[in-house]
Order: sequence, then structure tokens, then C-alpha cells
Amino acid sequence: MRSQNKNILKLAPLAIFAAFLVGCGEKKDAAMTPDATSGAGAEASASASGATVVKIGHGAPLTGGIAHLGKDNENGARLAIEELNKAGLEIDGKKITLELVAEDDAGDPKTGTAVAQKMVDAGVVGVVGHLNSGVSIPASAIYSKANVVQISPSSTNPDYTKQGFKTTYRVVATDAQQGPALAIYATKTLQAKTIAIVDDATAYGKGLSDEFEKTAKANGATIAAREATNDKASDFKAILTKIKAKNPDVIMFGGMDATGGPFAKQAKELGIKAKIVGGDGICTDKLAELAGDAIENVVCSEAGLSLSKMPKGVEFAEKYKQRFNAEIQIYAPMTYDAVYVIADAMKRANSIEPAKILEQMPTTAYKGVIGDIAFDEKGDMKEASITLYNYKENKKSVLETMKM
Repeated sequence: MRSQNKNILKLAPLAIFAAFLVGCGEKKDAAMTPDATSGAGAEASASASGATVVKIGHGAPLTGGIAHLGKDNENGARLAIEELNKAGLEIDGKKITLELVAEDDAGDPKTGTAVAQKMVDAGVVGVVGHLNSGVSIPASAIYSKANVVQISPSSTNPDYTKQGFKTTYRVVATDAQQGPALAIYATKTLQAKTIAIVDDATAYGKGLSDEFEKTAKANGATIAAREATNDKASDFKAILTKIKAKNPDVIMFGGMDATGGPFAKQAKELGIKAKIVGGDGICTDKLAELAGDAIENVVCSEAGLSLSKMPKGVEFAEKYKQRFNAEIQIYAPMTYDAVYVIADAMKRANSIEPAKILEQMPTTAYKGVIGDIAFDEKGDMKEASITLYNYKENKKSVLETMKM
């Protein structure tokens, strides 16, 4: 017996230590429980409350050079889902819990169509996305076939809503408005006579540049050079050397901030004095980080009102910062509103069936963070504004707002 007691005494500390580890494991598991707005978390929460889970999809690049923009969009959608669930939703007498199905489309058309099919197969009732026009356009055929509404918060290429699909909507202005606004600024305010244009050969970059070129020519400017790169490029010295020889007054860059920043930086390194203008793809605070002191020579546009001019922009920015401990990049307010627009259509339909939700979309009249949201027969915003910015102390500063 004595030897047994000895062994027990030796084992006791080990047992206490094991119990401690189990307790820590339980706490760790609890901390790692999925967000109640996504995946198993939403299903478990709904099961506990007797609610029906309704899925809303979101597609954007969460990897690659513009992942920061994709995550910004996803955050806006997630914030809306969380608020709606907290407030409580009831459709046709049944409690509803919304689940965000967030997918990484990598900013790639092929990946985007696969993601679109995956979300349709998962049973989403609506989709907020995609970020890039080059992804939204091919993915839209998948949603159209499934009768699932698609609201892009940031795709500006006019072709997106020109396909005749009843499912395509957006909550931003188009490049048919943004391109001319930039061209008017270049030719009227900057009084540019000769302009060079560089685009990244994507549906967005080329489309924006094409619209810019039309208005610039109509306003009497000469296009001294038109060059194309790609959305993965990092070295623009060859293109910029050719442009420098033309000595343009302004250079228009059609692309995203991941390429626009190095482009502006290298232009300054080559001693190019021309002002660089670009669209919403480059119009982020991150551009300042990528361009360095060349940022002082950049003017960019956004296909909507500035956050400070949005009816509920300041309030939204505070909520966003509190929830994600980050500043808004560009289109988080649009993804937030897009989720609410789908929820509003669901309420008016008194149904969670995608086809019935879709039927309500043309009569949308929703007051969101960005302002009044109503759509024309193509799915574009009835009222659209373009905001122009320059940079002061590495932050965007509003130059002017144009109604287009």
C-alpha cells in the first residue's frame, strides 16, 4: 500500500497539469468558434434559435496585389450581416439568420466564374460582388442562369449591365461617367493639350481609358501615346521612357493601386513632370504608400460621393473602425448598402426564394449610407456622382464632386 500511495502522490501533479491543459483547450476552442455570421457559426446559432439560415454571397480578391481592397469590401458586407442578425429578421412569419458566404475570386475571370458557380451551388439568395469588372462580367452569366441577383459594389465597366441580364445591378457610377469626368478635369482644369494613356489591359482599366479618351479628344486634346501593360506588372520604365519622349501634359493611368503606385513612382524617377490622373482603382490611401513622394503629382476619381459627403458616411466610418480596427479603403460602404438592399428586397417579397427577391429589385428605393439607391432599367444607379481627389500628407483630399 505504501508504494501505491507513493505512486499516487507522484501522479497527482501530472493529473492536475493534464486538467489544466484540457481547460486551456476548451477556452481555445471557444475562442476559435466561427463567427455567428458565417459557416458553421451561423448554422449553430440558427439551430439554437430555431431560425432559418439564408445565405448571401460575396466575391472579391482576398489574395494577390489588391487583396486589401477585396477584404475592405468583404468587411462592409460582414458588418451589414452582423447588424441585420442582431436586429432580427422575420420573413413570412419565420425567423431568419443571414450567413455570409465569402469567396476569394483572386481578381481572376476564370477563378471568378468557378466561385460564382460554387456560391450558386451553396444556395445563396443574392450575391454582393465582384470587385473587378473583369470578374463581374463573366460571373454575371452564372447568376443570370440561376435567377440570383448580383449587386456589384465597385465594377464600373458599362458592359456589365449592358448584357440584357435581369440579375445585374451595381451601386456605383460607371466608367461612361467616370472616364469623362477625369477627361473634363484634365482638359478644362489642367488645360492639357497632349495626353498619354496607359491601361492594364483588364476590362476595367481598358474600359475606363477608352471612355476617358473619347471625351479628351472631344475636348480638343491630342492623344500623344496609347500604351498597354498588365495588372501584374511592376516595371514600367520602358513604357514611361517612350512617353517621356512625347512630353505630354497629362498621363492617364487605367488600373489598380498595386500597379498605379509603382507607375507614378517610376515616372518621377525618370523626371516626368506630367500630372498623372486615374480612376477609382488607384484612388486609395495605400497608393500613397506605393507611390512615395510621387503621390503629390496624382489626381484620382471615385465613382461615388466621398465618405465625408455620404449622408451616413461619418457614422459608418466610426462603426467600421470600431468593428475591424482599420480605415475604409474605398467601397466598403457600397458592399454594406448592397447587403441591405438585398435584405430590403427580401422583406418586400416576403420570401427567401431568389426569383421572388429578384422580382423586387427594379422597384428598390432604399436610403443607404451612400444616399438614395434606385436603379434604372439596366440595373445602374439612377443618380451618380464622381468625386475627384488629390493627396495631402499622404491622405486623399477632395478636390471636387461632379454630377454626371
